[in-house]
Amino acid sequence: MKKVAIIMGGYSSEYQISLKSGNVVYQFLDQNKYQGYRIHIFKDKWVYVDANDNEFPIDRNDFSTTVNGEKINFDVVFNAIHGTPGEDGLMQAYFELLGIPQSSCDYYQAALTFNKRDLLSVLKPYGIKTATSYYLNQGDEINEEAILKTVGLPCFVKPNKSGSSFGISKVKTKDELAYAIVNAYKEDNEIIIESFLDGTEVSVGVINYKGKITVLPITEIVSENDFFDYEAKYLGKSQEITPARISPEMTEKVSAVAKKAYEVLKMSGFSRSEFIIVNGEPHMLEMNTIPGLTTESLIPQQAKEAGISLTDLFTNALELALNK
Repeated sequence: MKKVAIIMGGYSSEYQISLKSGNVVYQFLDQNKYQGYRIHIFKDKWVYVDANDNEFPIDRNDFSTTVNGEKINFDVVFNAIHGTPGEDGLMQAYFELLGIPQSSCDYYQAALTFNKRDLLSVLKPYGIKTATSYYLNQGDEINEEAILKTVGLPCFVKPNKSGSSFGISKVKTKDELAYAIVNAYKEDNEIIIESFLDGTEVSVGVINYKGKITVLPITEIVSENDFFDYEAKYLGKSQEITPARISPEMTEKVSAVAKKAYEVLKMSGFSRSEFIIVNGEPHMLEMNTIPGLTTESLIPQQAKEAGISLTDLFTNALELALNK
């Protein structure tokens, strides 16, 4: 039996969602192959949490724990941390230094995709379309006229490095811009301001499944709110329709772009890319490399539509990690 450390929690606003994802992975692990250990990673503590919620410290020198005098080393890590330090490359680099295989992409790909500005800049030369954007770093002069001249109204103000739609605002009037910028800076010291794309929003999962890069069935996002914000994602304020109500030709087109991005970036593990289809062209918004894995999350929905159970999905991720 391989010992699997399921890391969850993290240092960002997404930690509660990560705990849910990690517990789903723990619940659906193949008990015949793997022994799962829930590892909570927080700024003030790294601990193994047993079935009775007893906590045992993690030795960060070798990522081991000791329970009742017995030292436990892990064979593989399942990374379920959304946001920092699990999705931005820090944990990936740490495990690479320790020589412990882990389920997500490598550290460079994690750092690149977590930075929306850098990700889109790398993909543009490959013909992948994006919204028009304007960048701000904390401390920069805020020239509202220049911003609105570039991106127009309405527009979206986003933290550059965050997830789960924390800190994102849809700005409809010039008067709303200043507050939206302050709100985004609460999550990150870099901001991306993007033009509004009026079209169909879709989410596309791409995984390496049994050695083959596989595009999962596409999900169409229909938000009850102004956009796919936190409420829409996690509090039921959206319709998530899988497969998406788009033509076979458009399905093929979007799938090809998502697969191309995965291949160009030399990705491994999970990816979930968000697109808005405008005038027959998919425009990429972002790529998530530690997407939500709760039973309601998009990747599990898409896997189910493809006939892949959660146990198969998680087993596949661990087998690929162990055989890297």
